[in-house]
Amino acid sequence: MSDSTSTPSLISGSRLDDGEELDLADGLDLEFDGAEDILRSWRKGMRPDPDLTVSEWADEHRWLSSRGAAEPGRYRTARAPYLREIMDALSPRHPSQRISFMKAAQVGATEAGNNWIGFVIHHAPGPMLAVLPSLELAKRTSRGRLDPLIADSAALRERVNPARSRDAGNSMLSKEFPGGILVLTGANSATGLRSMPARYIFLDEVDAYPASADEEGDPVTLAEARTTTFSHRRKVFMVSTPTIRGLSRIEREFDASDQRRYFVPCPHCGAMQWLQFERLRWDKGRPDTAAYHCEGCEKPIAEHHKTQMLERGEWRATAVSADPHSIGFHISALYSPLGWKSWQQIAREWLAAQGSEEMLRVARNTLLGETWVESGDAPEWQRLAERREAYGGVQIPVGGLFLTAGVDVQKDRIEVDVWAWGRGLESWLVDHMLIAGGPDDPACWDKLTALLGRTWTCANGAVMVIGKLAIDTGYEAPAVYAWARKQGFDQVAPIKGLEGFNRATPVSGPTFVDATIGGKRLRRGARLWSVATATFKTETYRFLRLERPSDEDRALGVLDAPGTVHLPDWIDTEWLKQLVAEQLVTVRNKRGYAHPEWQKMRERNEALDARVYARAAAWIMGADRWDEATWRRLEAQAGVETRPPVIPAAVGVEASEPTTPTPPKAGAPTTPRRKRRAYTPNFMRD
Repeated sequence: MSDSTSTPSLISGSRLDDGEELDLADGLDLEFDGAEDILRSWRKGMRPDPDLTVSEWADEHRWLSSRGAAEPGRYRTARAPYLREIMDALSPRHPSQRISFMKAAQVGATEAGNNWIGFVIHHAPGPMLAVLPSLELAKRTSRGRLDPLIADSAALRERVNPARSRDAGNSMLSKEFPGGILVLTGANSATGLRSMPARYIFLDEVDAYPASADEEGDPVTLAEARTTTFSHRRKVFMVSTPTIRGLSRIEREFDASDQRRYFVPCPHCGAMQWLQFERLRWDKGRPDTAAYHCEGCEKPIAEHHKTQMLERGEWRATAVSADPHSIGFHISALYSPLGWKSWQQIAREWLAAQGSEEMLRVARNTLLGETWVESGDAPEWQRLAERREAYGGVQIPVGGLFLTAGVDVQKDRIEVDVWAWGRGLESWLVDHMLIAGGPDDPACWDKLTALLGRTWTCANGAVMVIGKLAIDTGYEAPAVYAWARKQGFDQVAPIKGLEGFNRATPVSGPTFVDATIGGKRLRRGARLWSVATATFKTETYRFLRLERPSDEDRALGVLDAPGTVHLPDWIDTEWLKQLVAEQLVTVRNKRGYAHPEWQKMRERNEALDARVYARAAAWIMGADRWDEATWRRLEAQAGVETRPPVIPAAVGVEASEPTTPTPPKAGAPTTPRRKRRAYTPNFMRD
């Protein structure tokens, strides 16, 4: 604050308009113990704080301890210039409220967050919440980073009491200071996330957070709810190295922001560009020759130019944020200052990762700061939309031999998908229905019952009914059991989904379980099938990725591959998005062992679940185990002939004319009767 605009402070050393100093201590009786301390505190309190940004504060007050820093001593923002704008966005004067930073490993992001903590304690006190992936990591961060931060900065030492007693205001997970408090917690603790209102929230390594905090919801959402009362004065800072595409929290935040990239000038032509890994090139087998090639002049840029490039760099937005108060930054290890990680090291680590999917994933996350796309990634819904086809005015196209239905029970509705199946498990979606009401509404169950007697028309005019309906028991199982018992288990199969791939068979059962019908418990009252949903999801995605024959191949008689999934032109994009709403990812358990797991990329996935249930119904009917004769009977019922009949004939014996039995209802496979074996008593056996 300048002398020309400020009001003179009534403290010793202040100047009046005529330049004369005024000392209010004159004439006061200061002959008592502590008088000097009181006067010194008074003067300090009356003096206005300097108007600093977070980066300026760090350069002036921050010292790095040898306990947790590779370069101890005074903190210098100029060492990593790309952090300056990020830290300044955390200053109270900056209009942004949500700042996301998607980055490579070890680029100084956590230290930027610690600088913000120091700034808040010193110049902008208020309630602050720092969230780490776990409580254990929060304790380690407190001991290894925050305690040295406070101890090595004189400005912070005098504001945070030493941790000498329980009531000193400085514990492992709580740091009190004049005007505010800093609370550290883990993302796995719902109690810590809802314990206090907070003006400032620092979310570190958000991609390592669990999916839910003590089964109470997303940790990020729970933490952000603490800032509601602070409105426009809040600041939320999210930092993380990304993980898997579709599951990464920091990628989702960055994509929703203005997506700022750090543009640096070429030392040869001056072209501004943000560094991309594709332009880091080296001789084959020689990572020591790595150099960055300018996208403007294509000249190689040596490592020693990096310092000057970083100093002259600037952040530029590459997208438009949906929220004007949300900004995002991304940076890779290519920007690491000299002495941290060189381009040669990056090339060497990338070459070392080749041949191992797990190492490539780590390299992409930690070196490039980008998400990893799993090999089991879902097909793009846009590609499926392009492959939708018209069924030519018929409900069941040629090739569909029997029907199954998958039913997903929700709180306010029941969703049903009906699939037609042919040889090789080729499938066609023939109907999609949404029954409003939910399991508490009797009319909803009546409509589902009516569906069991409904018919669909084949291409030749024959009609089919649903051969087997599989209904999930994950929600309101008693209501599902009661309805299934009423309909009979010949056409209805209650199922329960099981996680994991280590199953002897994709469908097991049925097992008899207790059921509560009309308030009365029935022992062994329901027949329940167990379904390994992961197996059928993997199969579905494999079928969706099958290539279709070209028009030229079809003209030559080439048919669709077994397992091909046909989707009608009347299905909407929301259903398609639901069909590919999950992806197969590799996760590690507490002991470090990796295993595949299906995880949702979006909230709604009813189409995929219903497809899995319908596929399980086909398995229960026996489609995976039918012999050639059964398939021929189904083809005869539907009026199609996908394969020419082969009539065996014994040598020297004329083949007799085959008898044509009365064809059963279309889509209803008949199982031949097993021949009874004659019983022979033991005493008559040899």
